[in-house]
Amino acid sequence: MNTAPASATGSGPGPTGDHRWLTAEEQLVWRSYLHATTLLEDHLDRQLQRDAGMPHIYYGLLVQLAESPGLRLRMTELARNAKITRSRLSHAVARLEKNGWVRREDCPSDKRGQFAVLTEEGRDVLRRTAPGHVAAVRQALFDRLTPEQQKSLGEIMRIVAEGLQPDEAGADLPWLR
Repeated sequence: MNTAPASATGSGPGPTGDHRWLTAEEQLVWRSYLHATTLLEDHLDRQLQRDAGMPHIYYGLLVQLAESPGLRLRMTELARNAKITRSRLSHAVARLEKNGWVRREDCPSDKRGQFAVLTEEGRDVLRRTAPGHVAAVRQALFDRLTPEQQKSLGEIMRIVAEGLQPDEAGADLPWLR
């Protein structure tokens, strides 16, 4: 059975031909995925706001810097890894700079480029925040799944990500804007 919102289906196929609507089971899976990921992101955001006064996206940026050689990344690479626009990254880094957790440095080989660098205060906030964040992730996700379900979820997410990983050459991608 093909399903779609009533406004989309009308009384039959649209003027452009048949559409491959989601089946009732696929629609349940899709909506469950959307519901769960929205709740999970909100749960992690609230935990990090409560424990460190930062949103989940900022925590992810700090983690990327902490895992990078020299605790630094080019701003363009940081935006690409976070899958956000350079404008949004610039705003986020400005907030992290204001907190003393990150500083910017000019790139000596490219006058237009900049590095985001994790400061000692940024490392300290990660050290303090990471245990609570890991506990929140574990409680919200991993403790609810069997080891087999965890493995399946990882495989599924890798397949989805690989299928969506864009070829950046000529693509209109947010992190290239």
